[in-house]
Amino acid sequence: MDKVELNVNGFSHTVLVDSSETILDTLRNRLYLTGTKKCCDEGTCGSCTVHLDGKPVLGCLTPTMRCVGKKIVTIEGISAGEDLHPVQKHLVKNLGLQCGFCTPGVVMTAVPYLENNPDPSIDEIKNSLSGNLCRCTGYKKINEAIQSAAEEMNS
Repeated sequence: MDKVELNVNGFSHTVLVDSSETILDTLRNRLYLTGTKKCCDEGTCGSCTVHLDGKPVLGCLTPTMRCVGKKIVTIEGISAGEDLHPVQKHLVKNLGLQCGFCTPGVVMTAVPYLENNPDPSIDEIKNSLSGNLCRCTGYKKINEAIQSAAEEMNS
């Protein structure tokens, strides 16, 4: 076990981790941040997406040791206080979620995408979310919600 210090959602945490442990397992099992979902464990579904220095990464494939000295943001840290981020708000408003299992990954993928692409087309949104699998919604409402969030963020 290695003792490491991680910056997660703006707070410093010192934890003991196995050298081969992923940030997904560290977040869920050591820091009890369970909003990041563990699903495929193979990097194919996007449910485990977190931000590492502002970029989305797959938590199930990212070693915790690679995250030392970097800023980690999880779904728990994406909005300030009680206010939802526009992406979260529009997923709720536009009925872009059902079971909610894929939602954290969708949010964590969409937020930095919209910050860098403020006026995307539906096709661009579909492409940006192509690594996020959802078994409930059929994607139409998710894509529309992300487009609505882009419009709000751009106004």
